[in-house]
Amino acid sequence: MSRIRSVVRGCGSYLPERVLTNAELAGMVDTSDEWIVQRTGIRERRIAAEGETTSSLGLAAAKAALEDAGLTPADIDLIVCATSTPDYTFPATATQIQSALGMTHGAAFDLQAVCSGFIFGLATADKFLTSGSHRRALVIGAETFSHIIDWQDRTTCVLFGDGAGAVVLEAMEGTGTIADRGVLTSHLRSDGRHREKLYVDGGPGTNRKVGHLRMEGREVFRHAVGMITDVISDAFAATGTTAEDLDWFVPHQANRRIIDASAHKLGIAPEKVVVTVDRHGNTSAASIPLALAEAKADGRIKEGDLVMLEAMGGGFTWGSVLVRW
Repeated sequence: MSRIRSVVRGCGSYLPERVLTNAELAGMVDTSDEWIVQRTGIRERRIAAEGETTSSLGLAAAKAALEDAGLTPADIDLIVCATSTPDYTFPATATQIQSALGMTHGAAFDLQAVCSGFIFGLATADKFLTSGSHRRALVIGAETFSHIIDWQDRTTCVLFGDGAGAVVLEAMEGTGTIADRGVLTSHLRSDGRHREKLYVDGGPGTNRKVGHLRMEGREVFRHAVGMITDVISDAFAATGTTAEDLDWFVPHQANRRIIDASAHKLGIAPEKVVVTVDRHGNTSAASIPLALAEAKADGRIKEGDLVMLEAMGGGFTWGSVLVRW
């Protein structure tokens, strides 16, 4: 039986020029390159320049994705921007990107699921496209986490970076089998009991401040692998696939130890794992589309490949998307 699938038409990314190395961080807080690499796998990250905003990063990634897809803003009728660092409390960062693209049509809104934001955004856009209400969507993950980092907190300031990635999805008719191109299945979860483990200690509805990111690193790690493997196992069960069927595993780039432990537990071969955390750090909702854009640009991800995406973020939120490229 035929069905509509959300097919990836293009990918794009943007990273700020400023590179912040572990050696530089060692001059700011009590840490070292060896300590950071051993515990996280991170060697450097990018930091937004003065005047660069979440929407400006997202705009650059969106333009690159449109160019890769061979489309223009006029071809898009939906923008979903996943971010935890919006330009403003309101309006939505997505509307700022929409305006900068010259679009006065369609719908644009933000989605907040922290590091899982891009996964939640893909799943949301997929529902719009497969319902028939929209034809093409820009799904963007964009973050300026450097703006909410406490640069005196060595447990968090070494982890995060800035950047943006985007994909263009298009509704296309498929056969209804796992051989179809496009999103095959998505699985989303959340559990608000874990707020204290990863959160920002500010907000307009509480203390009226922007706040800083706070994290209980060991607790996050303790939950991460189990939650990630849970939703990936659900994706395998829903499609009748296994780890051996995957061509690529593109996880949220939070910590190299979490990535390796998750892949090992699931039986995913190391050579199938796309890793950018060493150069990007944790860019939250931007990490997966940044990794996708890189792997597509260098020829690793090709049309027809089966690609598993997953993420976990504050809240906790976590989810997976299985897509045939």
